[in-house]
Amino acid sequence: MTRVQAVFVIAAILVLNAALTPASAGELSWQRVQRGVELTSIDLQAPPQQRDRLYVVRVDPARAKLTVALASEKKTAPQTAAEWCRTSKLAVAINLGMFQTDGQSNVGYLRHGSHTNNPRWNDYNSVLALNPSGGSDPPALWVDRDQTNAIQQLARYDVVIQNLRLLARDKRNVWAKSDRRWSEAAVAIDSTGRVLFLFARAPHAMRELNDLLLKLPLGIVAAMHVEGGPEASLSIHAAGIDLDLNGSYETGFWPDDTNQRQWPIPNVLGVVSEK
Repeated sequence: MTRVQAVFVIAAILVLNAALTPASAGELSWQRVQRGVELTSIDLQAPPQQRDRLYVVRVDPARAKLTVALASEKKTAPQTAAEWCRTSKLAVAINLGMFQTDGQSNVGYLRHGSHTNNPRWNDYNSVLALNPSGGSDPPALWVDRDQTNAIQQLARYDVVIQNLRLLARDKRNVWAKSDRRWSEAAVAIDSTGRVLFLFARAPHAMRELNDLLLKLPLGIVAAMHVEGGPEASLSIHAAGIDLDLNGSYETGFWPDDTNQRQWPIPNVLGVVSEK
């Protein structure tokens, strides 16, 4: 994917620390962001050299509006997650997925309404669909393409996103052991149909991170990778929280913890602000 020059400074994490106490894995404390949206921070209890927290934004899609902001649709240049929040009136924004060398197209299939960002399905097996036209469909639909053929059902949804799978819908870790590690931005769904935005700055091997996610009291049943390394981003701007998180470490590309800026990205998944 295209690596672009960093242009935006991360907001002070102290703002969030004053409002949100880190939770242990056994007892989560959720802070209201807006209707249907909650935030927590979990001590991952990682080795000392990579101790970090996992930030989790939990969204009830029946109560909060999930959407996407795409540079290809808005005919604009890539922006940081923080900038996408401002320009697209989003309370929360996370990477939508890895993108191609044209700097705009998602690596997997991506459609928003009548706008198709990438018309080609690849071999990635995780699909998230949002905002159905029919009242009988769930507001967020998660599909494993190797387990079911749901193309017709996906056509009824306003947003369809295909990405690299982390956890299959049956809570199965599909990653092999590897020494490669990176900061991670991911999207998951829980057993009640809530959508979770996940961010960890500390570098993790994906198999180990997946196992950890399944052990946490989050009820996660499936997850997809949306970005890694310095491009991994999560921004929250609501309820007095102004938080702009960015990743850094990525084996073979950015093998240190020096990056302190969000990088511009062409596509984000977000929550529409109530304001």
